[in-house]
Amino acid sequence: MTPVPFDQLAPRAPDLEALARQSGELCGLLAGDAPLPRLLPALEAWDRERRRVSTYGSWVGLCFQQDTHDPVAKARREAWDAVQPRWTELEVDVKRALLVHRDRPELERRFGSQAFALWQADALAFSPAIKQALVEESRLEAEYTETLAAASLHFRGQAESLSTIVRYRQHADRGVREAAERCLWTWFAGQRATLDRLFGRLVEVRTGMAHTLGLADGVALGYQRMSRVDYGRAEVERFRGEVLREVVPLAQRLIERQSQRLGLAPLMAWDEPVHDPVGNPTPRGDRAWLVARAQAMFDGLDPALGQFFRSLERGGYLDLDSRRGKAGGGFCTSLPAVGMPFVFANFNGTKGDVEVLTHEIGHAFQNFASQGQPLIDYLWPTYDAAEIHSMGLEFLTWPWMEDFFGEDAERFRRLHLTEALLFLPYGCLVDHFQHDVYSQPALSPEERHARWLELERLYLPWRRWGDLPHASTGGRWQHQRHIYLSPFYYIDYVLAETCALQLWARSRSDRRGAQQAYLELCRRGGSLPFQALVRSAGLVSPLDAGCLAATLQEARRALSL
Repeated sequence: MTPVPFDQLAPRAPDLEALARQSGELCGLLAGDAPLPRLLPALEAWDRERRRVSTYGSWVGLCFQQDTHDPVAKARREAWDAVQPRWTELEVDVKRALLVHRDRPELERRFGSQAFALWQADALAFSPAIKQALVEESRLEAEYTETLAAASLHFRGQAESLSTIVRYRQHADRGVREAAERCLWTWFAGQRATLDRLFGRLVEVRTGMAHTLGLADGVALGYQRMSRVDYGRAEVERFRGEVLREVVPLAQRLIERQSQRLGLAPLMAWDEPVHDPVGNPTPRGDRAWLVARAQAMFDGLDPALGQFFRSLERGGYLDLDSRRGKAGGGFCTSLPAVGMPFVFANFNGTKGDVEVLTHEIGHAFQNFASQGQPLIDYLWPTYDAAEIHSMGLEFLTWPWMEDFFGEDAERFRRLHLTEALLFLPYGCLVDHFQHDVYSQPALSPEERHARWLELERLYLPWRRWGDLPHASTGGRWQHQRHIYLSPFYYIDYVLAETCALQLWARSRSDRRGAQQAYLELCRRGGSLPFQALVRSAGLVSPLDAGCLAATLQEARRALSL
């Protein structure tokens, strides 16, 4: 495969008037007596147009994230944010017409029933009456992204970003760790008024949209937007309860063992990132070195995966380096008209560079492997299932960790598994917090911070912030970008990690079988709802009672607990 080089892409802004005419004509066909042989080519043309528009939106957002200081990229994003709700309206018009079409049973046989379930969720989550609110939401999200991207933390005589200071927060020297943590949270304390204002306004806007749509609250809107078509709040609440009962005590034991290994009692928040007195394992080379070893790793795991990674690298579809003005974090986005995804990360010299690369390549390969799906709706699964591919690949690449960490590879694997288990309570904490703040939108900033602190004590009872500014008073959540940018997108990581851990457990006795189940899951894309996708890979749904028992037992064995 030879994709168009990314730096040569210049997709044209969509012509909303032309799209409106095309949408109107298609809705007319759907409302009339057009036979399927005439209707199907029109639906295929509509799907191609959706891919072009999606590509433009992804490209605009990506260019802005790559350089939030670029006035051209910012203006282009703002222009698209202003008209995107109109495109959403046109899409939803067609989806609503499909939902009531007389030949829906035949269309479901051709395209699968999952598309109709997704379209129903989209229809419930949109009305022309919320278009201006959507524009305002995008503006607030962009302001949050810019605020964090502009952070300049003066530490040890140089300016660090939120991404690059991580290497000091994981430093083997405890004094350096504490100083880095204090520097980080001092910056957040200085931004508290701005961050409180932005979040308060986002809750207000999203709650207003929910009420306009006839939904009870922002929680209901969040579930529709996340396309949770086969489970609801009650199942998520039950799952969080199981994590509290089964995982939190195990996590407490892991923290106690970490405290003993480090010889630190009590273990403070700035100690948690380090699990050995000599510090965490780190990769032995720079970006080019990492990418070369990743290429060999993916070639060894599966030839198709190896060829795909080679195309990403040669086509410029990887942006892995940290730099001033670049948004933080890591993600994968799709350019469906080009047939390629794009991986965005911020390398900082820690073990996280290996983890984020394998994680995002998991997303990217799934998206690429699903290109043969009949609809753009199936190029990605819903987020809960999508994270299985990313977290699953993190575990399936374990046999190659010597290439990155040398004699520290086994130490890395033990740490990776430990952190996966410790993540489960934190992910539930984020989800529980979001349920609380959106079901009680009138909470003051002080009440939101107090609620976070209360939940932190429930899910992370070992956490000790000492006198660190901001975090010690309940402000840790403001560093969690998903809470601002993707409401209710977090329990997805916990559900998916539960599935990824099942793949890990299977790989210990049947590595080839686990890899094959993973690759087949990637090719299914989003053609099934979450629980059906999980079960199609021979996994237990996280929403089934007792889903954690077998995996936790295997983890205890692996960690000698």
